[in-house]
Amino acid sequence: MKINTGKFVTVTYRLEKTIAFVGLMGAGKTAVGTLVAQKLGVPFVDSDCEIVKAANMSVAEIFSRDGEAFFRAKETQVLERLLQGSPCILSTGGGAYLASRNRALIGAHGLALWLQADLPLLWGRVKHKTTRPLLQTDNPRQTLSDLFDARAPFYAMAEMAVKSENGLSLTAMADKVIAALVADPQSGVSQR
Repeated sequence: MKINTGKFVTVTYRLEKTIAFVGLMGAGKTAVGTLVAQKLGVPFVDSDCEIVKAANMSVAEIFSRDGEAFFRAKETQVLERLLQGSPCILSTGGGAYLASRNRALIGAHGLALWLQADLPLLWGRVKHKTTRPLLQTDNPRQTLSDLFDARAPFYAMAEMAVKSENGLSLTAMADKVIAALVADPQSGVSQR
């Protein structure tokens, strides 16, 4: 942070519990989460990447070979392990927060933060991606819309929500998330 005297002030943060980013694909959980973790000086972990490492297969391959139910069971196992580790910024898969067990795990060991984005913004971010197994349908935009409608009530259960805005840079969004976390004493994030 730069102040008027031309000198730089270093702000450090303390993270008491894991902040689990939840939201639909394209919300920015990984991109924004990575930057928030860097700015807070804490580790960033992506639960989908951890599942891929453990299975030695991509998410799409797991869905294709073993099905969504198998993937969701592995997702819960990975979330449980990660949430019991050191506090970090955790990006969860888009469907992770739908399971009551996962919501309970996050609530017991961390804080859920919903990166809230509207449908046009999400579609703009995912429409050209081929790595989203749930969008491999005849009408991916309608599928995304259906997922949005079905999942938003679950995401709304998160302890915090930060709204994404079209045209907001990653840095500005990360700063917005950090400001919201610091302003809420329940978040476990504080400035030192």
